[in-house]
Amino acid sequence: MSKKTINLKGKKVWVAGHRGMVGSSIIRRLASEGCQLLVCDRKEVDLRKQNIVEEWMSKNKPEFIFLAAATVGGIIANSTRPAEFIYDNITIESNIIHTAWKQNVKKLLFLASSCIYPRLADQPIKEESLLSGHLEPTNEWYAIAKIAGIKMCEAYRKQYECNFISAMPPNLYGPNDNFGIKSSHVIPALIAKICEAKTQNRDKVEIWGTGKPRREFMFVDDLADSLIFLMKNFSDSQHINVGVGKDVSIEELAIIISKVVGFSGEFRYLSDYPDGVPQKLLDIQKMNKLGWHAKTSLLEGLSKTYKWYLDSLEKNVLRSTA
Repeated sequence: MSKKTINLKGKKVWVAGHRGMVGSSIIRRLASEGCQLLVCDRKEVDLRKQNIVEEWMSKNKPEFIFLAAATVGGIIANSTRPAEFIYDNITIESNIIHTAWKQNVKKLLFLASSCIYPRLADQPIKEESLLSGHLEPTNEWYAIAKIAGIKMCEAYRKQYECNFISAMPPNLYGPNDNFGIKSSHVIPALIAKICEAKTQNRDKVEIWGTGKPRREFMFVDDLADSLIFLMKNFSDSQHINVGVGKDVSIEELAIIISKVVGFSGEFRYLSDYPDGVPQKLLDIQKMNKLGWHAKTSLLEGLSKTYKWYLDSLEKNVLRSTA
């Protein structure tokens, strides 16, 4: 691990995927670092095209890269668009990582996801659990792509001594999330459903699955802070878990969101829909030993997310790929 802290002030920092939930949060957090931010729009740069990526990076010469660009979604999206999830993600990460090596980028941070751990990994999940068992079938396309990204960082580090690192966050939520019912993750989907039920004076909300699986949820602004901390303080071939160290069941989550929204109705669980992994809690001892801890409670984060959702509805600028 690196013991020398990197100063980002005045450096060219590229946030790949700056319009997404994670990327936009990293942009907000970097505003206090005094760095020179680099971004590129999808219309300008198709990250799935190697020659276009190489041309843009050669021209702009980023020194540090946060690789947060990805095609993401919940269980339904993964199940119905498997080709997109595996092709887009492998292509994007391969193009950026390979070009980062060619352009002598000083450091790159690749953002993975806890869903790539084995389906029945021991809890809490340690970094060493990667590739120790079978993947969860409902998101294996995305998982395989993200595993490839981690291994690419390791490979380029081993062969070319590139300072490429990977971080493994839990389920994320917050401002600028995707709230499309069929394409989103559980928190934005529940917020949208429960808010709609309240608005339409309905007394029941349907929730996919049994409500029993347990998940660890991290507010996106906490993640952004942790990633900048890692960019400045961490360097190791093995990826590192980032999280909050606590989990809740989907049933408990729905109750908390109903309180935030002000919904007093009931929930109907649709057991015909897949639950996914039974539990997914990360072991964050290594991150905590480095001196970083999450600050935002689940209730506080959900309240901020709901407020952002209501503001976006009012402004009619809600991002959705449903």
